[in-house]
Amino acid sequence: MWTDIPHKGTPATTALIYSGESRAYWLGMSEDQLKGRRMQVGFVGVGAMGAAMAGHVAAKGHQVLAFDTDRDALAAAAQGGVQSANDLAEISGACEVIILMVASDDQSRSVVEALLGHGMMSGSVIVVAATNHPKTMIALSKICAEAGIGFVDAPVCFGLQGAKHGNLISLCGGTDEGIDKVRPVLDCYSRSVEHLGGPGCGQLGKTCNNMMHWAACVANYEVLALAKSCGIDAQGMRETLLKCPARNTTLERWDTTKFTWHQKDMDVALELSQQAGLSLPLFGAVDQLVKRLGPDQVRQLLHEDDAEYLGLPIQVRPLDEVTGER
Repeated sequence: MWTDIPHKGTPATTALIYSGESRAYWLGMSEDQLKGRRMQVGFVGVGAMGAAMAGHVAAKGHQVLAFDTDRDALAAAAQGGVQSANDLAEISGACEVIILMVASDDQSRSVVEALLGHGMMSGSVIVVAATNHPKTMIALSKICAEAGIGFVDAPVCFGLQGAKHGNLISLCGGTDEGIDKVRPVLDCYSRSVEHLGGPGCGQLGKTCNNMMHWAACVANYEVLALAKSCGIDAQGMRETLLKCPARNTTLERWDTTKFTWHQKDMDVALELSQQAGLSLPLFGAVDQLVKRLGPDQVRQLLHEDDAEYLGLPIQVRPLDEVTGER
């Protein structure tokens, strides 16, 4: 049957919810209908990535309202169809999908609690696109459910360049209904929207991606250090490997890797493995080794005569001298 559910804070507006045998859709619309509907979208946190993501959503015809405590960042983001909000209360009262692109778990908790405290429209969904701990997402999904608000964790891959070009990948955790509701918005800045499981699974997926990235950073460095030490130009070896089966995205984009967040990423991965009773000896080593790497070491390895690894200089000699066959 069909029932009318009023939107909080929007007089004379109702939503139709179908409760028959097929899965219910929030706002009474199929996924195809949702894709073609202009939605009221809020963004909290419009630094470089958040602003780019908000811009893509606005460019696809959705109404976008943004808020950031950094007034300069907010002013820079408020263009191309993105409007600025005075505070979180304005976002919570006007938007049916609210995307958080903040810096930490604590900020995600604070913003979610503030949005719920101000009151949100019935059927609204909060999306955390920032990289947080899975357990934070599970806790926030529970308090949202208690308030009758949907919650999706949808961290993204491919970083700032992916955000600028609108080809991120969104890794999602949450209910089918919640993800169906927000998918048309996430599609605006994503090449792919992947539903991995329940609350927290999007962040677990991001952790898995990050583990592979940091392991590749260490593996790439050691491989090219060996090539350099035996007389092969490291940058030339890198370019060759990008044509070989050993090619990896981290190696391709190594010049722009800033080696930020690795400690946080590996802490989450190793904590989860301990809680799961799973031994990950390789990543225990990666956790220690990646802390010894950074952009300066990569630049020296690829483009300078002198480079080091683990505090020791990489001695460059011809291969026949290394093997003793000269």
